[in-house]
Amino acid sequence: MKDIIHFSHANGFPASTYRTIFAELADDYEIRSVERFGHDPRYPVTRDWPHLVDQLLDDIGSVRYGERPTQPKVWLVGHSLGGYLSLMAAMKRPQWVKGVVMLDSPVIGGWRSSLLGVSQWTGLDERLSPAAATKNRRTQWASRDEAWRHFHSKPAFARWDERMLSDYIDFAIPQTGANGGRTLAFDRHVEYLVYRTLPRTIGARLARGVEVPVGFIAGTQSKEVRQVGLELTRRIAGEHFEWIEGSHLYPMERPIDTARAVQRMLNALSESLS
Repeated sequence: MKDIIHFSHANGFPASTYRTIFAELADDYEIRSVERFGHDPRYPVTRDWPHLVDQLLDDIGSVRYGERPTQPKVWLVGHSLGGYLSLMAAMKRPQWVKGVVMLDSPVIGGWRSSLLGVSQWTGLDERLSPAAATKNRRTQWASRDEAWRHFHSKPAFARWDERMLSDYIDFAIPQTGANGGRTLAFDRHVEYLVYRTLPRTIGARLARGVEVPVGFIAGTQSKEVRQVGLELTRRIAGEHFEWIEGSHLYPMERPIDTARAVQRMLNALSESLS
């Protein structure tokens, strides 16, 4: 029976965007995911994301694993937002988790955590993060071709593997009208709130340690890694740390390399458990 990977997506990118990565891992793992965090009213977006963590844990513990004789432990893999949720879920329910792989989700701690608290209170964080841009982002396109041209012309999206961009357009901007019109599936206010409520308490909670092994894969050109730093992340990951060429969105830019890096990391974490 295959091990289970429960994958959690980055803010604004539904889980199906990562299908190319999932396909590479599917021979060895059963892949599960929450398609969109923050859009179920039972799990609202609030400071430090406790309800989003509950959404992930409720999905892990759901009846769709009921065909197995016992509740299996799962690997948690997450990108950006998803990496933080995976780590916090593992801290809350370590008995459900084999280990965690965080894809460019650097943990905020120390003085940076205090600075984040001040900036959230003053609103400075909105200007220093993608939050401001999400408030007025475009939500409708006349056709799939128009959506493709729109995103492919943007420098950040132009670096994407075309399979990833195609899945992003199909699942994040689905057809919503008989005339072929497309509408953004992510509520941009939810996306905005996620950026504005970044957790700043993880570092303090990590002082007690993590009961499961943690791996981290960082993008060599990640602005987020440069802003946050890696001191605390390296402390919790230890030897399970790897670089991959690319920006914060390297899973979209290099999906096959990302899948192979995740496979290597899971193998290493598994060996550390034996």
